[in-house]
Amino acid sequence: MTANLRHTLLSFRDLLATAGPFIGITVVLLVLAYVVLDPTPPRKVVLATGAAQGAYAEFGKRYADVLKGYGVQVELRNTQGAAENLQLLRDPNSGVDIAFVQGGADESLRAADDDDARLVSLGSLFYEPVWLFYRTDSAQRLLKSPALESLSQLAGWRLNIGAPGSGAPNLMDKLIDANHIDLPTLTLMRQPATPAVVDLLAGDIDALVFASAPESLLVQMLLQAPGIALFDFGQADAYSRRFAFLSAVTLPRGVVDLARDLPARDVRLIAPTATLVARTGTHPALIQLFMQAAQQIHSTPGWFQRKREFPNPGSTEQPLAKEAQRFYANGTPLLQRYLPFWLANLVDRMWPVLLSILAILIPVSRMVPPLYEFRIRSRVFRWYGQLRSVEDAIGKRPATELLGELAAIETHVEHVTVPLSYADELYALRSHIQMVGNRLRAALPGPPAIGPAA
Repeated sequence: MTANLRHTLLSFRDLLATAGPFIGITVVLLVLAYVVLDPTPPRKVVLATGAAQGAYAEFGKRYADVLKGYGVQVELRNTQGAAENLQLLRDPNSGVDIAFVQGGADESLRAADDDDARLVSLGSLFYEPVWLFYRTDSAQRLLKSPALESLSQLAGWRLNIGAPGSGAPNLMDKLIDANHIDLPTLTLMRQPATPAVVDLLAGDIDALVFASAPESLLVQMLLQAPGIALFDFGQADAYSRRFAFLSAVTLPRGVVDLARDLPARDVRLIAPTATLVARTGTHPALIQLFMQAAQQIHSTPGWFQRKREFPNPGSTEQPLAKEAQRFYANGTPLLQRYLPFWLANLVDRMWPVLLSILAILIPVSRMVPPLYEFRIRSRVFRWYGQLRSVEDAIGKRPATELLGELAAIETHVEHVTVPLSYADELYALRSHIQMVGNRLRAALPGPPAIGPAA
């Protein structure tokens, strides 16, 4: 090892030893901030969707594909629908983190209870029209008319309103009550969607109700099934005024199939909006990812919405999550547009703490140069104390004894190493040791003088 390299390594060692406590404090503060802020999202999240072949299930697959690109596994849990999803979110042992929920699916949502304080919304995603499909031959038999014109005409019908746990039963209860229909006059069934469709096509029931986005495969099939008609909510505006969670929407003529002109006329429908609801403890980075996925999936034009109409922060029955508010206000965070998600998220969540730590450490770091200088110079100055003791003892103690102590000091000083920038002080110490040594040797008794012969 060359002398220059050895001196460089010694200087670095001294600097590291001096700055070590400050580096340690910085590391401890960063670790504490990392633990408290928890900037890294979980690698797995459970999303409650809905019945197989329903719109929720189809959208759930799209969310899983988008988040897979960010290294997050989305476990899809099929349920009966919105009401069951809410129960799972409220159950701390269900394992569900986030779920699709239909507006107005649960009356308790509008009650100020403690359970809902644990839920937050990510905003509205899409319309879920109420699809009331009925058999035209049933309408002819029961009404003497090929078309059902009012919900009040359903008395005497066999109507499937959906399985318990879905959003449709609670919604239909409200609509039936609003139309003053006596429940004993209705034959209500609560079958899941797929068997209910089979029974409708077979003629075992007269009508069924869905509350689903048009992406549902069952909705797509029934819109084109012969002998099956879609109920036109002529009072759609009145329903939207009566129930705040409903909107009046229109299924445009020909939107299902332009060549076959399906439907043959505009159909008025009523529609709650679907939202994403999460637990309040859901990691903010996960909410940010779901918001970005929602923008990719739901911002396109559709049968009932224009481009970029969804997602939006309106029509939510739970408070909007803070991260969702931030997304609607500013869009995708700036860093995530240019950096990998994990790095952008880390910087985005840690920078306020980093600035705080820097604000504390910068003034404290000014102590490092003086401490470094003191550490180096103390190697030299500590020997001046012993050198002063030897010098003060001249004439009081035997010179030979003091020379021995001085030799010991000089031996130790020969092994002292300092950076080159402080070498002048080391050489000054050696010259002072030499000066004291000269004084001691001058004080030694000389040999007796020899006089001239007699």
